[in-house]
Amino acid sequence: MGEPAIERLRSTVVSKLTDVPKRILIGRALRSDRLGETLLPKRIALPVFASDPLSSVAYAPGEVLLVLSIAGVTAYHFSPWIAVAVVVLMFTVVASYRQNVHAYPSGGGDYEVANTNLGPRAGLTVASALLVDYVLTVAVSISSGIENLGSAIPFVVEHKVLCAIGVIVLLTLMNLRGVKESGSLFAIPTYVFVAGVFTMIAWGAFRGLVLDDTMRAPTADYVIKPEHQGLAGFALVFLLLRAFSSGCAALTGVEAISNGVPAFRKPKSKNAATTLAMMGLLAVTMFCGIIALAAATDVRMAENPGRDLFHNGVPLGGDYVQNPVISQVAEAVFGKGSFLFIVLAAATALVLFLAANTAYNGFPLLGSILAQDRYLPRQLHTRGDRLAFSNGIVLLAGAAGLLVGIYGADSTRLIQLYIVGVFVSFTLSQTGMVRHWNRHLATEQDQAKRRHMIRSRAINAFGAFFTGLVLVVVLVTKFTHGAWVALLGMVIFYATMTAIRKHYDRVAEEIAAPEGPSDDSVRPSRIHSVVLISKIHRPTLRALAYAKLMRSDSLEALSVNVDPAETKALREEWERRGIDVPLKVLDSPYREITRPIIEYVKGLRKESPRDAVSVIIPEYVVGHWYEHLLHNQSALRLKGRLLFTPGIMVTSVPYQLQSSEAAKKRARRQQEWNAPGSVRRGPAQVRSKESTEHKS
Repeated sequence: MGEPAIERLRSTVVSKLTDVPKRILIGRALRSDRLGETLLPKRIALPVFASDPLSSVAYAPGEVLLVLSIAGVTAYHFSPWIAVAVVVLMFTVVASYRQNVHAYPSGGGDYEVANTNLGPRAGLTVASALLVDYVLTVAVSISSGIENLGSAIPFVVEHKVLCAIGVIVLLTLMNLRGVKESGSLFAIPTYVFVAGVFTMIAWGAFRGLVLDDTMRAPTADYVIKPEHQGLAGFALVFLLLRAFSSGCAALTGVEAISNGVPAFRKPKSKNAATTLAMMGLLAVTMFCGIIALAAATDVRMAENPGRDLFHNGVPLGGDYVQNPVISQVAEAVFGKGSFLFIVLAAATALVLFLAANTAYNGFPLLGSILAQDRYLPRQLHTRGDRLAFSNGIVLLAGAAGLLVGIYGADSTRLIQLYIVGVFVSFTLSQTGMVRHWNRHLATEQDQAKRRHMIRSRAINAFGAFFTGLVLVVVLVTKFTHGAWVALLGMVIFYATMTAIRKHYDRVAEEIAAPEGPSDDSVRPSRIHSVVLISKIHRPTLRALAYAKLMRSDSLEALSVNVDPAETKALREEWERRGIDVPLKVLDSPYREITRPIIEYVKGLRKESPRDAVSVIIPEYVVGHWYEHLLHNQSALRLKGRLLFTPGIMVTSVPYQLQSSEAAKKRARRQQEWNAPGSVRRGPAQVRSKESTEHKS
């Protein structure tokens, strides 16, 4: 085996060792032409895009009861009416978004609808609201899942933040593997959860209505001390509206399907609309069933359970852990510790964790669209090895982890920030759809199509009115309870994206090629080359030889007199060697190097503005990170300053030290193995063989 073959084998082994951990975590890289294989059938799309609204039934009923508990147990009889209002709103939003997915199947969702029909500002407002909502979806879902799991495993609730961040990391890795693969993993617990809730509702109804059994929640014997006794009039109306706005958490994530239409298999719009209908029907049935069972089993909830819940006249105290409504109902229906109770508890915790997947699919896709429109960094527009928007996934995980850390993984505190962004996007999107149908009706002549458009416009108009009304309710009832934080986040996103767009527009304007001749396309009258010299050595001689090959109109070597003895030695050696390039030495009484050179080249430009000045800098190429601290600092400072000087061209002439051999090997391995598809095809020798066999 020859030396080249041994070197290739060694490179192969090293590359495999460095690539294996990444492939274990996120899988083998996928070719771009395999994007179609990642598209989702409806059975997978439902848990991928609808896990958020489906899982929200695990905490939305509890939020309703928590708010009503402010007025005591007597206010609980309003919960069925609040559930009815939430159901009407859910069906309205689902019907409205079914129009969206047919009219805008490209995946822009609410952002595209608002941007196209209401203008860029409305589109950016929707985008800001959705980005905030996606981050909150991850934080709320995972925090709620930790609390549900903590009711069975005390260690989890004792280390809420650490466990929540661990789940975020795990979900991030799963999503980096790709949307189809993560969807397959998420489908099982989602369907188990849905089946478990429906089983609980059916068995609870059978026990209560047919067997006439008495089902009692573990908190049924507790007494709630109301914060405000006997609320009436405006105060009661405000309380009911606040409870309704909390129950609207069941609607979060509905818009994700309209944003994710491109991820569906064909026919995309039809499959997305069908999935929306399935999601809405399942969500409202489970929500109403849990509310009804909570009333039948006498569930008691309080915002401050240790202080406001009493048992035998004694407050429960700060050590009491309040289990979620769904856990209490399951215990009453199935019995504590029973098989079905354990299965439902585990599935509830899992599906709450996986509900964050709605955001993991929506946030990166929306980020990619915004990056394409130059509102976010361009890095968010590209897909990673597994054809997922990896940069967006990592950004979402970081933001959600930060929020979980700040709020201590407390779902009750986090949910107060929720809902606002959802209904901002709902309202603007449906208003945009009304404008969309108006525009098309103005030109459409076919009567059948006009009737369809008029019906769709009526649905979207009612949706815009209803969601706008709910938005006002949410803002009024939740503003002081934390909604202002979500609004602040929206403002920050809006301002940041506006600034990014202005930057990209300004750069595009500056670098746009003009139609006629310009200063950039006109050939300079002369080129004046300057080689920077500190002492005579191999890098200097190489730079001088390169400068001579350029055949500039004038060429000189330039040095700065920092040490008179060294400068004198440089002059003497220059003359002794007979170097046929003029040497100019700049005086520097304050021992500066950068400033005298900058002033000198600026002076050359000032004397002849039509001339180009080429500054040639010899540089060492080193192979270890610590060697960079010991070399090239003056060159880096000079280049940094010269890059901001108009009319100055900067050229680096590298000289490779022996230690750079390691860097050369790394670069060679990276070139051979990190090119698209290299991991699949193997080294060049193997690829050549495969190609030959294929041709034969």
